[in-house]
Amino acid sequence: MTDPEPSGPVPSAPAQPGPVQPSIVQAALGGLCPRCGKPTLFAGMIRFADRCSACGLDFSRFNVGDGPAAFLTLILGTLVVIGAITLELTLHPPLWLHMLIWIPVTLAGVIWSLRLAKGALMSAEFRNAAREGRIDPRP
Repeated sequence: MTDPEPSGPVPSAPAQPGPVQPSIVQAALGGLCPRCGKPTLFAGMIRFADRCSACGLDFSRFNVGDGPAAFLTLILGTLVVIGAITLELTLHPPLWLHMLIWIPVTLAGVIWSLRLAKGALMSAEFRNAAREGRIDPRP
């Protein structure tokens, strides 16, 4: 005995979902491509790759510029100076100990925060389809 043929349309296989775009925070923290979510955004510690090896998104068309570096210099420099002054006023360590503490802290903080900021700005540019500003020709 065979089953009767179904009446009505035959259900099709579920559609394959496209790649899930990461949030700006996820892209910044993981160095993720803003389109496909693969960890292909950086080719070095803070240098962007030319393009995503997974989906082919051309990263060179985005212009993050030096904006993150200027803000991070001010913010991180302020935090390091506050920390160094506080340490000096409370414990009075020798100069070599200050250098042993604050040079690595500054270096690690700059690289980590610059990577985060550049990844976030790149992802925000992609998500918002940001382009270079143009003058409106209307009178």
